[in-house]
Amino acid sequence: MGIYDFHCLRPDKSLFDNFLYKRVETKIVLLHVKIECKQGFIMLSFNALKKNLKKDYSGFKVVKVAIMADSASQFIKDALKAYGYEVQLNFDIYEAEYSQIDLQVFDPSSELYEFAPDYIIINRCTEKLLKEYNKKERLAQGHYAEDVVGLTRQYFETLGSRLRAKVIVNTYPEINDSVFGNFAGKVTSSFIYQLRKANLGLMGLCQQHKDAFICDLALLQAELGHRFVFDPKMYVNADMVYSLDFFPYIAKNVTDIILSISGTFKKCLILDLDNTTWGGIIGDDGIEGIQVGYLGIGKVFTELQSWAKQLKQRGIILAVCSKNTEEIAQEPFISHPDMVLRLDDIAVFVANWETKVDNIRHIQSILNIGFDSMVFIDDNPFEREMVKAGIPDITVPELPEDPAEYMQYLRSLNLFETASVTEEDGQRTRQYKEEAQRNSLMKSFTDESSFLENLLMVSAPKPIDQFNIPRVAQLSQRSNQFNLRTIRYTEEDIKLICEAPNYYTLTLSLKDRFGDHGLIGAIILKKLDDSSLFIDTWIMSCRVLKRGMENFTLNAIVELASFYNFERIVGEYIPTKKNEIVKNHYSDLGFKNVDGQWVLDVAGYEKKLTFINNQG
Repeated sequence: MGIYDFHCLRPDKSLFDNFLYKRVETKIVLLHVKIECKQGFIMLSFNALKKNLKKDYSGFKVVKVAIMADSASQFIKDALKAYGYEVQLNFDIYEAEYSQIDLQVFDPSSELYEFAPDYIIINRCTEKLLKEYNKKERLAQGHYAEDVVGLTRQYFETLGSRLRAKVIVNTYPEINDSVFGNFAGKVTSSFIYQLRKANLGLMGLCQQHKDAFICDLALLQAELGHRFVFDPKMYVNADMVYSLDFFPYIAKNVTDIILSISGTFKKCLILDLDNTTWGGIIGDDGIEGIQVGYLGIGKVFTELQSWAKQLKQRGIILAVCSKNTEEIAQEPFISHPDMVLRLDDIAVFVANWETKVDNIRHIQSILNIGFDSMVFIDDNPFEREMVKAGIPDITVPELPEDPAEYMQYLRSLNLFETASVTEEDGQRTRQYKEEAQRNSLMKSFTDESSFLENLLMVSAPKPIDQFNIPRVAQLSQRSNQFNLRTIRYTEEDIKLICEAPNYYTLTLSLKDRFGDHGLIGAIILKKLDDSSLFIDTWIMSCRVLKRGMENFTLNAIVELASFYNFERIVGEYIPTKKNEIVKNHYSDLGFKNVDGQWVLDVAGYEKKLTFINNQG
């Protein structure tokens, strides 16, 4: 009987030499295996990834990263730098000397502070924790998790007082020291009990510190296996706790976190229907014949729908793109008792016989988000290839042939990494449905002014406060198109700005006859001198474009400037690949270009026309 050695299943040198070895007596059979990374592409081996180090990074955005570890970290540095090439980031990396975390953090004159990184990676390994734990008396072992979390808290507080960097710490992969066996779960002083308590403590600590983020190595270990993550020979010979094959995964997860913080993440999940959202073909099998529910293969599709529903409740926009007759395609969402997803969960429902490329472009035009923010799931390889060829920026996972493997695969991809979650996120589907009603109303008017007046819009500008800081920070991190300078701020950054005497802030909400858009804009103004006020940040949700919100907001800015006796308002536009829509923003609003900056005279300002009623 053949034995499959699943520990061999790991990324190798290239797409064509990933193999799983099947040992059958003395005969070795090579089975080709396709290994995919978290966005549907090939996860390169460490040796293959290192080839990127010789390539040209000069055109990429520079991101300064410091790495501090209690074990050898050279390969973490190499993997991260090399993976940056895959996402067009030039990581400028400072690697601290071996096992110098405390020295670098607590010494204000250390190389860390001189380097002034944007991100700090603190990598502490389980093997060193076990070594420290074993030196303690039994009573002290019972409090070891508190010591681990307490030291991390000191790191956060010290770094936060001296730098504005984001800190990424890791959870600890589990080691079973086999002292108590399964009984360890009932012994509070056991190592595994303390280790799990420490991981939970780190999660709670990062909730308290908004500039702290978690790279979940414990979760990766659960997915990949301990023998994939840990290499005992490398640990003994080089004090390197991770296997070579694991470093690309560390680099990928750290990069995911950095990208999400900087505003690059997925916002929309587009679902095909037949054999994707349910089993079978609705047009042929009828509503009674499709497979969904908790029996047999139907449970696969129910689990996929439940996953999509949870994403929607978190704020991911759900859309449907199906080659079907719309009435037939919608019937299960309306009438099938086992469907988890209902029509109210779908922001945009497109079912017709046009190409899926055209229909996805239509969905994008309604949502007004980038294609690189969208994920399309379809069971049909032909349709997937058509969409990838027609819309290169969209993410299209390669679903397994067997539906039973759908969810295990999709969960492993980490498609929807995020750096923030707010209560308003769950209202996003409702807001897009209301937007569809507005678009329908607009078609009944012959001129834009009459339409805007009929919307009965109201807004109440007010300063940033403790209640809306999370939403403002999220707007700062997520807004790419209507973002004049694309400066990213976290909640801690916003708190400091609100406390600073030389800053003034505004938040903008918007309501109309169809519903509440919520907080859709934020302004951060900085005092340059006694007569000049600089627009540090002007961000707005693209959902409210063409509503006159720009005019309304400038009126509010000028009113604030006039109240505090400023004579000039100074703006700046920093172009990016995504904010070209605001290229002419200041010139359109009447600002004058003076030495590369945009200047508005407060005394000569004439209030802009707007159909938004100020209730502030």
